[in-house]
Order: sequence, then C-alpha cells, then structure tokens
Amino acid sequence: MPAINSPILRRGMTVLVALPLLALAACGYGSQAGHDDTAKVAAGAKKIDGLDSVRIGYFPNLTHGTALVGREQGLFQRELGATKADYATFNAGPSEIEALNSGSIDIGWIGPSPAINGYTKSDGKSLRIIGGSASGGVKLVVNPKRITSLKDVKGKKIATPQLGNTQDVAFLNWAAERGWKIDPQSGEGDVTVVRSDNKVTPDAFRSGSVDGAWVPEPTASKLVAEGGKVLLDESSLWPGHKFVITNIIVRQAFLKEHPKAVEAVLKASVEANKWINANPEQAKQAANKQLADDSGKALPAAVLDPAWKSVRFTDDPLAASLGTEAAHAVKAGLLDKPDLKGIYDLTILNQVLEAEGDRPVDAAGLGTS
Repeated sequence: MPAINSPILRRGMTVLVALPLLALAACGYGSQAGHDDTAKVAAGAKKIDGLDSVRIGYFPNLTHGTALVGREQGLFQRELGATKADYATFNAGPSEIEALNSGSIDIGWIGPSPAINGYTKSDGKSLRIIGGSASGGVKLVVNPKRITSLKDVKGKKIATPQLGNTQDVAFLNWAAERGWKIDPQSGEGDVTVVRSDNKVTPDAFRSGSVDGAWVPEPTASKLVAEGGKVLLDESSLWPGHKFVITNIIVRQAFLKEHPKAVEAVLKASVEANKWINANPEQAKQAANKQLADDSGKALPAAVLDPAWKSVRFTDDPLAASLGTEAAHAVKAGLLDKPDLKGIYDLTILNQVLEAEGDRPVDAAGLGTS
C-alpha cells in the first residue's frame, strides 16, 4: 500500500520533494566523514554480527548532542566492540537521507521532517525511526527595537531556515493560528517569511534585512548574542513542553540483518543521554569539543550555555509530536496527508530500556505492530 495518497507535494513543488520539505532546520556548519580514532577497543572484544564497521551519521549541531557526546566519550565504539564505529557528518537532512538510502551510512541522527519525507517518498521502505534523542531547542528571536510583542510580528520579515523545513512549517502553522495569511511558497503575506540558511541568518539579522527568525539552537542563541530577544520558545506551544527535534533512524535492511549492531548503538545512545542528564556541564563541554572537531570551531560560552539549556535529551521519540508536525505541514499546504503507519520500530529500544530498568516508550499508533 502506498505510504501517501497522492504525490508528496502539491502544485509542482518539486524542489521540496528533492530537498527541503520536512528537512531538519538544525543544520550543522560543515560536512565531513571520519573515524573515531581515539576510542579504544577492549582487549578480546569481538565483532558484532560479523561487521567490520557500523556507519553512523549526524549533524555537528547541539540538537544532535547525543551523537556528539556518544562519539566524544567513545560510547559507541565501546558497545560495538571490535566492530569499528565510522562516522559521517551532514549539514542538511536530505543529504543524510540520501546517504542512508545509498548505504553510505547505516544509522543516523536526524530531525523529524526529513525522516517523514524519506519514509513517505520511499512508500515506507527506506527507513525506520528506532529511538528518540532530543526535544526543544527552537525559538522565535526578534529585534527588540522593531518587535516588542507577538502581535508586532505581523507585517515584519521573519527568517526560517528553509522552505518547507521543520521550523518553516512550525512558523507557518503558528501564524495561521493567529489568523494571518501567508503564501507557503513565496512567503509573502501578512508576514514576509525569508528562507535563510542558519549559517547566514545572524548576518541578515545584524544587517537588519530581517526583523527576527524562527530558528533552532545554536542559531537562536547566536541571534541573542547579536542583541536579539527571545519572544517565544516553541516548546511553550506543545503539551508538556516536549516535541521531537532529533530522532534516530536506520536502514530497514540493516535493522533486519544486523539487530545486534542496532542494539549496540541504541545502548550507547541511552547511556549517552543518561550521562548528559546527570552531568550537564561536563556533557556540554564534551559536545562542544566534538563540535569543534567536526566543524572546526567551538561555540563561545555566550552561545553554548543558553543553547545547551534549551535542548532536552530523551530516549523517547515523542511520536505523537511527529504526527502533529506532519499534520501542520498538511495544513500549511506543503504536504499531502502521509501514511506514517510503520515509521517507528521501537522494539530494540524498549528491550534496552527494560534492561536498564526504565519505562518503555510508545509509537503513538505509528509503529510496525
């Protein structure tokens, strides 16, 4: 059965099919592949599932802090034993999905939007979401000289990272709920939406070409460092202040053929999240160290500290919020209603959590069974 009822996007929005629809806005600031050469393999360790390596993808970005910390602390390598943990970093969701589909990576940390897009475009055959990683970390930051209240946003220029991406959809939905009309493709209307890469948005904000931005961390904190003011934290719009910003995905074939390797990576992820939540200051520095290794530049304390505080690390994929985010994209006119049944397979994660004495997590009716 097809995963969607009609072509993913309406009215010839091929650019969204090809790249950005539901692409993660929390883009990193570089792209590279490498090895965890510092991790030590325990004496006598054996290969898992007979694999020489497991290829792991993520963004060099704070919302991917689980992967950053897991790599920097050597947790993935420790759980994988003599099977090498190989890494590749990405700065856009579509390129990571492409790498997953081509077999260049096996498992990846990625946002909800490219996961939805990758799943629906493949008619439900390319990937599974196997765990959660992070919630929150998205804010509306404005120039306080131009915008002093939420109603002042009307008539202004607000940046989002990419046409149809997670934050773009969230802003369009928020504006629609206030009764404002915006054409989703052009961004023109009661508010002018300026699609601007996270790398250049601080320059646009500094120059005054935009009045504010609905962006993820650390871009939001970079804007605050430039004199911006947080007008709205997106988490305040969600039940329990929780919504998914980063998931763990896997190639379906890899999940079927190498469940023990998937289990090892999920064990490391759970361990990383526990350590992050128990040791936030140490974890913050570990994440920043790996970020510097990956992107060539660490974040200054003025950006790192507030950005890190706004991201919540969790093993729960917060599946209900993924369904809501897809509904927002449909409402905005950017996506035909997708069939997301089967996008989650949380079987191995729940086995790991049970072994740790933790509660199982739920797929909100979108699981494989």
